[in-house]
Amino acid sequence: MGALPVHLLLIPSLTSVMGATQCVMQDAALLSYIEQRFLSLEKRLEKCNQDAQEYADEFREFSTALLSRLAALSTDKAELRREIEDLLMRMEHTQRDIDYFGSVTDSNACVEVHEDLLEQQLLEEAEEKKRLKLMLNASCDYVLTGIRSLKVVKKTGGKHGSWMKDPGKKHTKIYFFSGSVNNVILEFASVMAFMENTQTPKARRVPLPLPWEGTGHVVYQGFLFYHRHGSLNEIVKFNIQRRSVAGQMLLPGAGRIPAYQLSPQTKIDLAVDEQGLWALHAEPETGGNIVITKINAVAMAVEHSWDTPCSSRDAEAAFMACNSLHVVYNSPSGGSSRIQCVHDVLDALNAYTNPGLPFPRRQGGHSTLHYNPKEKQLFAWGDGSQIVYKLHTEQKV
Repeated sequence: MGALPVHLLLIPSLTSVMGATQCVMQDAALLSYIEQRFLSLEKRLEKCNQDAQEYADEFREFSTALLSRLAALSTDKAELRREIEDLLMRMEHTQRDIDYFGSVTDSNACVEVHEDLLEQQLLEEAEEKKRLKLMLNASCDYVLTGIRSLKVVKKTGGKHGSWMKDPGKKHTKIYFFSGSVNNVILEFASVMAFMENTQTPKARRVPLPLPWEGTGHVVYQGFLFYHRHGSLNEIVKFNIQRRSVAGQMLLPGAGRIPAYQLSPQTKIDLAVDEQGLWALHAEPETGGNIVITKINAVAMAVEHSWDTPCSSRDAEAAFMACNSLHVVYNSPSGGSSRIQCVHDVLDALNAYTNPGLPFPRRQGGHSTLHYNPKEKQLFAWGDGSQIVYKLHTEQKV
């Protein structure tokens, strides 16, 4: 009975010892596994280091070889450049010799050809000048020296418009154009009829089949000439009495920019003087300078064109008088109008660009200025007022 309890007491103790032994064996196996994994990683890292070193050595060898090749190419390029320069020098010397021998053998013939060309050019220029003088009637020999006085005939209409007489007809009718786009003109029997306050019953309304654009239209020899609204550079010839279109033409180069910077509504300004019908406009190719074109009013065709030194910048209006363009300038904010550029198409060498002729006793700009050669007056439109200026002229020296 005493031995049995002892045996029973030993069983738990042996069980505890065996459990501890098993745990120790498991830990030893885990440590062995971890050590093997570390050894494997070390081998792989060592292999990576060897590969990287091999790649670095290989790249170093390649770089050395490439730099050596580039140096050789640079040497070859320098040598090739020297050879090319030497060849070009030899070619230049050879060409020089050829030119010298050619000039020695053909100098007389070249001089004769050049003299013939020069003589032909001089003859053509003389013929052209003679033709222009015949076309433009060189007897027009006066110059504008001042604007003497003004008369405000009436104040009616808006900022833009024009009014005029027909200088090519023996009548006193007044033609009135309101606005910068319209298709109706008013015809008055005389200046007195125009000045009356009740203008509507006194005026004859003349509708146009095609509307006008700008304020640069003119009445000449019974016809109205104007820039057609909506077109780039079409000029219409309208028979006022028959109320029908009598002709049309295109004005090359015109219509892309305003003729005058301070009157942007007018792209083509038509004018009349002692020589007939003209067109004034500016072109981008001339730097905005004004171009003069002589128009055959019967055939509706361009007869000749002239570039001028007169700029469209700060210009408000212009007119032709005795073959000469007179450009009127002002400030953008308004002020005193002055003629500051004159260009004679038959005497361009004596053209002057700053005569500085002021308009008398008036502040403000002009929408239009139309010269009447029969009366030697300007019919102007300024801020809604219809104005007449008298001109002072002198004979050309």
